[in-house]
Amino acid sequence: MKFGVVMDPIGSINFKKDSTLSILIEAQSRKHDLIYMEPSSLFLREDGAYALTQEIKVRDDSENWFELSDTSEMRLSDLDMIVMRQDPPFDANYIYNTYVLEAAEREEVIVVNKPQSLRDCNEKVFATEFPQCCTPFLVTSNQSLLKEFIKEHLDTVVKPLDGMGGSSIFRVRSLDPNIAVILENITKNGDTKVMIQKYIPEIVEGDKRILLIDGVPMEGAIARIPAEGELRGNLAAGASAVAKSLTTQDKWICDQVGPRLKELGLSLVGLDVIGDYLTEVNVTSPTCFREYKSLCDIDVASDFLDCLETKLT
Repeated sequence: MKFGVVMDPIGSINFKKDSTLSILIEAQSRKHDLIYMEPSSLFLREDGAYALTQEIKVRDDSENWFELSDTSEMRLSDLDMIVMRQDPPFDANYIYNTYVLEAAEREEVIVVNKPQSLRDCNEKVFATEFPQCCTPFLVTSNQSLLKEFIKEHLDTVVKPLDGMGGSSIFRVRSLDPNIAVILENITKNGDTKVMIQKYIPEIVEGDKRILLIDGVPMEGAIARIPAEGELRGNLAAGASAVAKSLTTQDKWICDQVGPRLKELGLSLVGLDVIGDYLTEVNVTSPTCFREYKSLCDIDVASDFLDCLETKLT
């Protein structure tokens, strides 16, 4: 097939960790024609959706992992499939790109993950659709409500709704003298909603990433163990990765969430689980493909391409 990918500039990726590169390498090994698009390249005309595109060849070579053709204009309807892998922040430009990709869907291009669901399913707030899986939480910009939550639960974590990689996450305890300034800054003085959750002590054992394809979990998980003195279980924040088996609770969480993911056309999703609790549902560009392969001997890219190919039949 003609296989398009929307991703941030490939020259600036972390070769050792990038999951989109793993997808491209697997697709190329299956003889699909790869078309590369950066987020800024998508556009609409009166006759449909377009992009400024380049043919791409990829290699599993840390010194020379890609080769691009000259840029040309292409109608997105000339593609069979587009995989949307633009990283957050989930801002207005991201939303505008989902409109372009929806126009491509109307022209019978398969887009993964589904653009409407990318818009609808904020990675922090979407988890609240499954309260039975979550630690106590609150989503608000009201500082009085946030302070009441902190007073009730004593030890909490507050985070922005549009971040990634552990950016701007704060642990806030009830006796912290900096509560007011933290809440003023993270809510932009009450203008911006945030999520606050009861602190989960099991974070010291790792923030588990469980990848699901069409709602079905991989047979294993990657736990991101925070660096010494760190709160955040994010590889981008210095966490180390270890393989974990799925617990009974992990499987129960996947059973709760998986059918809804499939219903929404979210073919590739990463659940974040700390202890017994779901904390986030990553839908934009879930990672850890390379860690799954090296630590669990699970080839997520191959399973993902198997899934995508069935969508064309």
